[in-house]
Amino acid sequence: MDKVLGLDIGKKRIGISMSDALGLIAHPVETIMREPEKIAIEKIKKICTDNGIKKIVAGLPKNMNNTIGEQAQDCINFTENFKDEYEIIFEDERLTSRQAEFILAQTGHKYTKDKKLVDLKSACLILQQYLDRK
Repeated sequence: MDKVLGLDIGKKRIGISMSDALGLIAHPVETIMREPEKIAIEKIKKICTDNGIKKIVAGLPKNMNNTIGEQAQDCINFTENFKDEYEIIFEDERLTSRQAEFILAQTGHKYTKDKKLVDLKSACLILQQYLDRK
């Protein structure tokens, strides 16, 4: 199995995770700023190229009633930049940020001072959720 990239796409930052070569475990890569968007897209594509990525799992923050809201539509729009080169899979990411905050708090990380940690952990949770189903 090829490595898979995981994205937690926010309005300010994008958390990036990647699977191991066997597709079993998600690990953190980095958190990048979304603006300027062109540079963010280039960084993600470079990570994909450098690691032989063919599939991107993007978190889709649906509303609690399972509808697509503004933030979910923003994620869909952002991934349009990759659809010609990579297979895009959307993973329901409801409450992953809360779960990431809880895990970071339990491990003693000061996530309230560094929101990048939450985005990075969320990207790992999104990708791991996908990998566990496979």
